[in-house]
Amino acid sequence: MPLGILQQHSKIDQILIHQQTELLEVVTGFETNNKFEIKNSLGQMVYLAVEDTDCCTRNCCEASRPFTLRILDNLGREIMTLERPLRCSSCFFPCCLQEIEIQAPPGVPVGYVTQTWHPCLPKFTLQNEKKQDVLKVVGPCVPCTCCTDIDFKIKSLDEQSGIGKITKQWSGCVKEAFTDADNFGIQFPLDLDVKMKAVILGACFLIDYMFFEGCE
Repeated sequence: MPLGILQQHSKIDQILIHQQTELLEVVTGFETNNKFEIKNSLGQMVYLAVEDTDCCTRNCCEASRPFTLRILDNLGREIMTLERPLRCSSCFFPCCLQEIEIQAPPGVPVGYVTQTWHPCLPKFTLQNEKKQDVLKVVGPCVPCTCCTDIDFKIKSLDEQSGIGKITKQWSGCVKEAFTDADNFGIQFPLDLDVKMKAVILGACFLIDYMFFEGCE
């Protein structure tokens, strides 16, 4: 995103993400392009994230699908783009693991999220635009659990210090049972590098698609 807009992230330490429920998807089970409202800590919508994939890709690859996620401001301008390539979804082989590229403005990479192979835990490495490792994200052993919030902890590279967290928020029995529309909260230090805040946002969307997109 343009530097001036990116600097707005320096004033926030919390982001709320609410996936919009698509009526067609609820009634027919036919996978549609996802849309997400991105809000500040006061619940005010600051961005809209819109998935851009074709029908065949969505319904054949489902949660493993590659996608382009376009993040728009309140004037409809695309200020950030997330690109997820097609990767192997198996947790048993340490090759072709998941990743996502964060561009801000579109076409200019500011960071990457790469899956770190582990036999039991969801683990990710957050990288800067030079693909240098900066932070880690570590999730619970069984990320798809019921009736509770699920925390993916943001940690230092040595995993000894906590930096923040990405939380999959429990939405209630009815919504969880009949839709895959998810709610997330992100917390990070106010003084964290603004580019890394954008990368953490990208990590949240990758986690959603990997572990919760098909949970309905």
